[in-house]
Amino acid sequence: MNDIQILILAIIQGLTEFLPISSSGHLILAPHLFGFADQGLAFDVAVHLGSLIAVVSYFWRDIWQIAAAWFGSLAPGGVRTPHSRLGWAIIVGTIPVVVAGLLLKSLVEHELRAPWVIGATTIAFGLLLLWADLRARRQREIDGITLKDALFIGASQILALVPGTSRSGITMTTGLLLGFNRAAASRFSFLLAIPTILASSALVTLDLLELDAPVDWGSLGLGVVLSGVAAYLTIALFLRFIERIGMWPFVIYRLLLGAAIFALI
Repeated sequence: MNDIQILILAIIQGLTEFLPISSSGHLILAPHLFGFADQGLAFDVAVHLGSLIAVVSYFWRDIWQIAAAWFGSLAPGGVRTPHSRLGWAIIVGTIPVVVAGLLLKSLVEHELRAPWVIGATTIAFGLLLLWADLRARRQREIDGITLKDALFIGASQILALVPGTSRSGITMTTGLLLGFNRAAASRFSFLLAIPTILASSALVTLDLLELDAPVDWGSLGLGVVLSGVAAYLTIALFLRFIERIGMWPFVIYRLLLGAAIFALI
């Protein structure tokens, strides 16, 4: 991989992982659009690691408070707090996609990566996001999340195993349909990304360890850094402006992207 390819793919991953527009779809399409060779499993792990570092860095105070409260709630006489409930919600929300990912791994990797699938899911779930944003009450805050909410939002991540759906997009859509405001739905989506990305990266790493291939550590390191910087800036700007701008810009982008995909195939 040359530096231009690393730069483009890492920034694509960093920008799209946390926006409701599908990072996996973009990474699959990028080599076709730019004429790149497939970037390989190692680079996919690297750019996802960059995104993981970014979201942990941005939410490190929240993570510390949630972890401390969750462990505190396990102690004899421990008190359940909003932070401990959020910890349980993240755990419950992660379980469905981990189980589904293990069961459907082969199907997702080999049968669902066709451009027409990405085009169809990009458009369909973009319209679903628009419908959810228009009809949502947007009254609930993240402190009021229940385990039932977490289970619904977590189960929706299974749909994001299909490229083009967008993990962040479908979880935000579900959060909006459950009555959360845009910031709360987005915040829980980002927190839920931490164990989800960790689990998916671990699964891909196991596949990588089975391959007997040389590793270009310099390219991987550059991918981690560029993806991490892009992802951190994306999270910060998205949370700052999402209540004002709504989901319209991302829906329009998805519709245009989906139409372009069908025009090219």
